[in-house]
Amino acid sequence: MLQGTIFRNWIYYLSPVFYIWGEAAAQIVYTITEESSPSNSVGNLAKDLHLDVNELEARGFQISGPNTRYFEVNVKTGVLLVKDRIDREELCSRNVKCSLEVEAIVSSPLNLYRFEVKILDVNDNAPSFRIPEVVLNVSESAFPGEKFALPKAFDADVGSYSVKSYKLSQNEHFTLDVQNVGEPTMSAEMALHKNLDREKQAVIKLTLTATDGGKPPKSGTLHITVNVQDVNDNIPEFDKPLYKATVVENTPRGASVISVHARDLDEGLNGEIQYSFINQDNDNDVDKFAINPITGEITVNGELDHEKHSAVEIRVQAKDKGQNPRASHCKVLIEITDVNDNPPEISVTSLANLVREDASLDTMVGLLTVKDYDADKNGIVQVRILDSVPFKIKNTYKNHYSLVVDGTLDRERASQYNLTLMATDEGLPPLSSTSVITVHVSDVNDNAPHFTDPVINIFVKENGPVGTVIYTMSADDPDVDENAKVTFQVINNNKQDVIGSVINVNSETGDIISLQSFNYEELKTFQFKVQATDSGVPPLSSNVTVNVFILDENDNSPTILAPYSEHGSVNSENIPYSAEAGYFVAKIRAVDADSGYNALLSYHLSEPKGNNLFRIGTSTGEIRTRRRMSDNDLKTHPLVVLVSDNGEPSLSATVSIDVVVVESTAEIQTQFRHVPVKEDSFSDLNLYLLIAIVSVSVIFLLSLITLIAVRCHRTDGTFSRYSAPMITTHPDGSWSYSKATQQYDVCFSSDTLKSDVVVFPAPFPPVDGELISINGGDTFTRTQTLPNKEKVRYKIEY
Repeated sequence: MLQGTIFRNWIYYLSPVFYIWGEAAAQIVYTITEESSPSNSVGNLAKDLHLDVNELEARGFQISGPNTRYFEVNVKTGVLLVKDRIDREELCSRNVKCSLEVEAIVSSPLNLYRFEVKILDVNDNAPSFRIPEVVLNVSESAFPGEKFALPKAFDADVGSYSVKSYKLSQNEHFTLDVQNVGEPTMSAEMALHKNLDREKQAVIKLTLTATDGGKPPKSGTLHITVNVQDVNDNIPEFDKPLYKATVVENTPRGASVISVHARDLDEGLNGEIQYSFINQDNDNDVDKFAINPITGEITVNGELDHEKHSAVEIRVQAKDKGQNPRASHCKVLIEITDVNDNPPEISVTSLANLVREDASLDTMVGLLTVKDYDADKNGIVQVRILDSVPFKIKNTYKNHYSLVVDGTLDRERASQYNLTLMATDEGLPPLSSTSVITVHVSDVNDNAPHFTDPVINIFVKENGPVGTVIYTMSADDPDVDENAKVTFQVINNNKQDVIGSVINVNSETGDIISLQSFNYEELKTFQFKVQATDSGVPPLSSNVTVNVFILDENDNSPTILAPYSEHGSVNSENIPYSAEAGYFVAKIRAVDADSGYNALLSYHLSEPKGNNLFRIGTSTGEIRTRRRMSDNDLKTHPLVVLVSDNGEPSLSATVSIDVVVVESTAEIQTQFRHVPVKEDSFSDLNLYLLIAIVSVSVIFLLSLITLIAVRCHRTDGTFSRYSAPMITTHPDGSWSYSKATQQYDVCFSSDTLKSDVVVFPAPFPPVDGELISINGGDTFTRTQTLPNKEKVRYKIEY
């Protein structure tokens, strides 16, 4: 049972203090006697470790390590209890100091506490002799003072409970000489006190009693029978009573250790000496050596192990060969020195299953224990990690180490580390061992979703079906599980309601779905932003700009412009019979709401069969005569103008014109057609255009008058041969001046601030006069093809 109150000591070491999770804790030492009954209290462990008793059970507080057999902890009270019988002799043999290192572990967070339990000896073993009786043959001629070796008593207890005294039974011939000076164990010798007389007493019975230091003491006895023999007067004498030798533990068999020597003054057989070991205790360690009976040389006879026995004590006997041999003995103390023959052993006490990638420096990952059974420097071990990894080894207490974080972890770079640990001792040569442990790194949401491009351009055809997936978005997230689960949503849009009615983004798949059929003529492009957000805590996100471009399709037919586009109107034009080839009849204007090739228009003319009097510019829409009139030509020519775009498939529109042939130009009256004008607010641009038109008109009139005067002068008054001059206005804003064989065209555009004024004579106007193409940006490209013959050109920019 426990002796009084539990003894506790807090030992503060000057060497590196044992750290658990970054907090220092002193070593706790409890003291208990061996053979304590199970369930006996050792101490309040929870109190001494400053743990909350109410949390012990939930945190799994328990005893761990190799000594769980002997101790357990009550998680209700935190008291350390004896679990099983403790036999000090079984645990520590005859070592003076006997203690158990005990570990207690607790989780949430993981902590390991170490403390020491000293086992105190009780006097539960009595001294005993390995043999019950010893027989000594003593010559009657033995001299007083002659000593006789006696077996040593053995007591499993140590310290004050070991053998403390020997006592010889009362007799008149022998006394007891106890030796305990600087020797490992106490031994006794029997010395002759008074000469023997075999004739008086041939056999002497004695009893040797060994007593320990217990209270009350315990004892053991040995029976001694002394046979008194006659004759041999001298005993062998050793050179010294104690021999000392040193031998390394890996010394091979047969190697010499030391030689002993004794002399006998007798002659003949009485002076011849034989050497032998006195192994009355049947000590196996003595059998590891052998002695030459003639020379006294002691050699190695077995395998030596410093870790098991660091020294061996041998008693050597020298006996003569007389009829009644006489003997003496000496002691040989052989020290077995250590050789570095044991590599260190690495064992993992505890290892965390997962380590967060944002773990801070010195976060504990695992606990290690390293053992080396060699002694001195051969048992001093250094532990290190061979790999270049963000971890390091810290010595926490004696041969205990902790594996801690020593750098930045990134699961995306390495999700696990295979650490190769090497333990190396300081022996010569050093021995080492390795152990590989695996540390897994758990994911933390430290990576935002990533779009491949900062801007996504989507091209969608107009008139597509509603609900079509026009694009599927994707974002990469190097995290895993929920941290890599990405959802999408439209953000930061001032026209959220408008965008929300046009497209929808599937938050799970990233599909962009059209909610309406797009019309290029109404909406050419729009933009919005999409945010990708992961499901981590806290969530991370990134944005991307999405541009949607509507691609034009040929879904609009050409539209004929006024004056030929009025519903229900009769389109007719008059030409004189005397019209020359190339005479201007009419100009058809059309536009197409599409763009590009879908808005590139061409004009084609359909005449009655066999009539080839007229032609039309495929790009300008100008109808002109191919030749002069003949008497066989009809007076009225119905023409059908087909306007086609360049789309796939091509769309077209038609307009019908009746061309009436009159006898003279006097019958041709200038027709004024009302062109509908859209009433817009009068702006600065309108003002500039008005000024430009007036300026161009004035310049045109002056130029026209000058040309007419020059022409009249050159023809010597032949102007009267021609019909009266005619000025015709066209719906597109161009004017035509013509007479019998001469025509001047002035064209300008009202859609830009820069216009060209072109005046040229055209006796034979070109087939193609002008090509108008409407580009995607609502701008016009105007190409003017001029005649090859004589021409006058004036260009004014404003």
